This record gives sequence, structure tokens and C-alpha cells, in this order.
Amino acid sequence: MTFVFADKSRRSKAKAIAAVVVIVSAFSAGVALAQKENKQIVRQACASDYQSLCSGVQPGGGRIIACLQQNEPKLSPGCRQALQTAKGSGS
Repeated sequence: MTFVFADKSRRSKAKAIAAVVVIVSAFSAGVALAQKENKQIVRQACASDYQSLCSGVQPGGGRIIACLQQNEPKLSPGCRQALQTAKGSGS
């Protein structure tokens, strides 16, 4: 009988681990979607600011966001707000 209990315990642990993996995956997908949406919002809100302040910056590695942040006093109010929102949500 001990063997049966050990087997059930192992299955219960496996189910618990599987449930955690599913939950973490769903959360990660939600975070990734939110980050993607934030990037799109920043792109739309900051298009003219990018053109006037950062058009010479090579995209990738966060260089454009860094350029916009360095030029924060010169940003349009909409771009400044979009950057603050994205920053606050961890994007």
C-alpha cells in the first residue's frame, strides 16, 4: 500500500507543478501583451518627437527610448505622458 500512496503523492505534486507552470505562462503572456501595447502607444504618441529629436539614433537596445528620456524637457505632453505610463507599468 505504501507504493500506492507514494504514486498518488507524486501525481499530486506533478499536477501542482503543472498548474503553477500554466499560471506563470498565462501571467507572462499578459505582461508581454501589455508591454507590446505600451510600445505601440509610445510609438504613436512620440512619432513627431522621435523625428525632431532622435531620428539619427539607431533603433534597438532601448536607444530610442533613452534618447526620448534624455530629451524629456523638449517632449510633447502626449509623448511625456506615454513614456511615464510605459515606465510605470514596467515596459
